[in-house]
Amino acid sequence: MARPPILTLTDIGLSFGQTPVFDGLDLVVHQGDRLCLVGRNGSGKSTLMKTIAGLIEPDRGHRFVQPGMAAAYLEQDPDMSRFESLRDFAFSKLPHLDEAYRIDILAEGLRLNLDRDPATASGGERRRAALVACLAQDAELLLLDEPTNHLDILAVQWLEEHLTATRQAYILISHDRAFLRNLTRGIVWVDRGQVRQHPKGFEAFEDWRDTTFEQEDTALHKQKRLIKAEARWAVEGISGRRKRNMGRVRRLQDLKQDRADHIRRKGTAAMDLAEAEISGKKVLEAFNVSKAYGDTAIIDKLDLKVQRGDRLAFVGPNGVGKTTLIRLLMGEEKPDTGSVKQGTNLVPVYFDQNREDLIADTSLWNNLVNDPALGVVGKSDHVMVRGQPRHVMGYLKDFLFDEAQARGPISKLSGGERARLILAKLMAKESNLLVLDEPTNDLDIETLDLLQELLDDYQGTVILVSHDRDFIDRIATMSILLEGDGKHTVYAGGWSDILAQGGGIHAPEEPEATPKRSKPKATVEATKAPTQQLSFSEKHRLEELPDVIDRLNAEIAKLEEFLATPNLFTEAPVKFQKATDGLVERQQAVLDAEEEWMTLAEKSERAS
Repeated sequence: MARPPILTLTDIGLSFGQTPVFDGLDLVVHQGDRLCLVGRNGSGKSTLMKTIAGLIEPDRGHRFVQPGMAAAYLEQDPDMSRFESLRDFAFSKLPHLDEAYRIDILAEGLRLNLDRDPATASGGERRRAALVACLAQDAELLLLDEPTNHLDILAVQWLEEHLTATRQAYILISHDRAFLRNLTRGIVWVDRGQVRQHPKGFEAFEDWRDTTFEQEDTALHKQKRLIKAEARWAVEGISGRRKRNMGRVRRLQDLKQDRADHIRRKGTAAMDLAEAEISGKKVLEAFNVSKAYGDTAIIDKLDLKVQRGDRLAFVGPNGVGKTTLIRLLMGEEKPDTGSVKQGTNLVPVYFDQNREDLIADTSLWNNLVNDPALGVVGKSDHVMVRGQPRHVMGYLKDFLFDEAQARGPISKLSGGERARLILAKLMAKESNLLVLDEPTNDLDIETLDLLQELLDDYQGTVILVSHDRDFIDRIATMSILLEGDGKHTVYAGGWSDILAQGGGIHAPEEPEATPKRSKPKATVEATKAPTQQLSFSEKHRLEELPDVIDRLNAEIAKLEEFLATPNLFTEAPVKFQKATDGLVERQQAVLDAEEEWMTLAEKSERAS
C-alpha cells in the first residue's frame, strides 16, 4: 500500500507587486524523495522553498502537510544576533529539548565548536550551526537552501554521507554539481515563473534543459512564421466575406498577444577577460617556504614553480591557510623561512571571497565609478573598462543588472548578484594573473559555465581557491592539497585526480568516549593499493566506508545512552519512539555498510 505524501502544493499562485512569481503551481513530495531545486539566480528558487516551508503565504492555492509530519528549513543567512553561542541558536530550533543529544552528534560530525560566539564565528561555522539546527529537528522533510555555501570539502563530504544514509526526504538548492549529482533522484526546475519536474537526478538536468529550450525555440519560430503569414493575409486578402475574415483577424491578434506574453529567457552575463601585456614564462617560484603563527604551522618547506598559463588550485579544509598561502606567494606576507620570487610583467587582479572590494552602504553605480583601481573617483556616468570608457548602466546590463538595481544599495543584492558585481569590477581591468578566492559561491550553474569557458580561453595564469570539486576538476592543471600542520602535497590535475592518486581530505583524529572501530587489515591494504578491477567510485567508496561505519557506531552509542535515561518511555513516549526508530535505522545502516565493505574488499583481494 502506497504511503501518503509528506507535502502537497495545489494551484499555488504568488506575485510580488505586479510581478508574477508562480501561477498554477502543483507539487507533491513523497517519503524518500531526493529532489534538487534548480534555476537561474533570481528565478524564485528560494521563494518556492520558503513557500514549501510555509514561511511565505501564497496569494492563491493550498499547502497541505500530512498530519504528524513536519518540514525543517535551512535558512541561507539566519539571524544569530540574540544568541550567546552557536549551541543556544541550535537549541532554539528544537521543538523539544529532550532531543538535544542530536545536536552533539551532528556537531561532532561537522567538526563544529558549539561554544563559539556567533558574532565572532566565521561564515563556515555559522553555516554549520544552521545545518546542525536543521538536521537535529529530525523532520520527515528537509528543505536545504544552499547547504554547501561556505563549507569546506571535508564538511561537504560529511553532509553527503549523512544525506546518503538518511531515510528523510529532502529538497536541495545548490550550485555544486558534484553534490547534486551524488544525492538527487528528481529535479524541480524553476524557469520564468513555470515549475517543471523530471523523474531523474541532476545528472539529467542539462540535457533536459537544452532539449526543452530547443523545442521552445522551434515552437517560437513556427509561431513567428504563422504571424507573418497571417499579417500578410490581413493586408492583402481581406475581401467581401468580412464575417469569416474577422475571425482570422482576431486569430492574428491572439497570436501577437501570445508572442508578447512569452517571457524571454534570461541571458548569460556578457562577461569577458582582457589580458594585459604577456608575463614572463616563470610566474612564481617558492623555495623552501615555511610560515607559522605561534604554534600553528601554515606551510612547511614548500617548493613550487608556477609557469605562465598554469591553473593552480589550493584545496583543503577551512582554516588550514589557503588564503595565507596566496598572500605569501603574492608578496603580501613574508615567510618565516625560504623565499618567493615573482616573475616579470605580472599584472594581477583578485576575486575576494569576503566581498571586501564592495563599498558597503552605497549603490552598484557608485561601486563601479568610485574605484581608484579603475582610474575613476567621484561622480561619473562612465567607467573605464579594459582601457575604454563605458556608460555605467550599459556595463551593468552586461552583468544582468537593471536600472532599478543599479541605483539601489548593495544590501539588497543576493549572494549571486554580489558575486556578479565583483566579477564586473574584476573584468573591467586588464590582467595576466587571476587570483580567485572562492569565486563559485552563490553563482548559478549557467554563470559558472561561462566563467569556466572564459578561464579556458584566458592566456594568463590562474590561482584558484575553491571547495567546488566539479569546478576544480574543470579548471585546475595542478593542485596543492593542504592538510593542516603545514603538511602539503602537490598533485597534477584537479580533485578527481587527487583522489585517483591516493590523496584526499580526512577528519583529524580525536579522542573518543567510545572505542573506535578498528579498520580491518584488508581495508588498509585496499585503500593504499586500489586495484585496477575496482572502478574509481568503488575505490573511493572502499576508502570511506570504515569512517562511515565509525560514525554510525558513535551515533548508535549516543542513542543507546539516551534511551537508557530513567523513565524516558513513560515520561516522553514520543521522544522514546523517535530515538528507537533512529537506533534501528542506524543499526541497519551499519549492517548495510559492513556488507558493502566486505563485497568491495573481496573484489579488491581477488583482483590482486
